[in-house]
This record gives sequence, structure tokens and C-alpha cells, in this order.
Amino acid sequence: MSSRDELFLERANLLAGGLCGAAGVGLSAAAAHVGGGNLATVAGFLLAHAPVFLLLGLSRRGRLMRAGGIGLLIGLLLFCGDLLARHYVGARLFPMAAPLGGLMMIAGWLTIAASAFEHRPPEA
Repeated sequence: MSSRDELFLERANLLAGGLCGAAGVGLSAAAAHVGGGNLATVAGFLLAHAPVFLLLGLSRRGRLMRAGGIGLLIGLLLFCGDLLARHYVGARLFPMAAPLGGLMMIAGWLTIAASAFEHRPPEA
């Protein structure tokens, strides 16, 4: 992976972390004031994952770590997006979007765990 691609992924992860944190706080407030079970669930997932994206943006672990981060982000978007669409629009993104997103988040976490065993060349 080129240094340009690595810089893009670092910035994308930092952006995702900041946006997840901000959205999580905003949705927590909305859940507290307006109510709605899905809002609280989405807020919790966003707040739980925000620090992970910040760490991924600062990490230079390798391919598995980056792949795990991408899986987490896609899974989080599907899962939270489906719950938010159900709450605000009254319809799903598409059938099985939330379960697919959940499975992708699990796979992303397992891929990040597997990165512990990825060979990493010594830093210069």
C-alpha cells in the first residue's frame, strides 16, 4: 500500500471516529429527550466504536488492522443506518441490513484481533 493510500485511510479513520463520537453524543441526547429504543442503541454503538476508529487512524499495524477497520465501519453504517431508518423513516434500508451489519462488525473485530499475529517489519 502506498504512503498516499495509508494517509487516506488514517484520515478516513480519524474522520469516522470524530463523526461517530459526535453522532453518538447527539443521538444520546435525542434518546434522553425524545425517547426511542433504537436511538439509544445506535448511540451506544457509535460511542463504543468511535475510539476504535481514532486508534486505527493513529495505528500503523498493517493490512489486517486496516481491513478490520473497514469491516467495522461498513458494519456500523449498515447496522446503525438500518435502525435509524426504522426510527425516522419507518422502513428498513434493505432486508437483513442490521444483521448483516452486526456480522460485519463481529468479523471486523475478529480481523483486528488476528492482526496481533501479522508480521510487522521493524520500524526504521
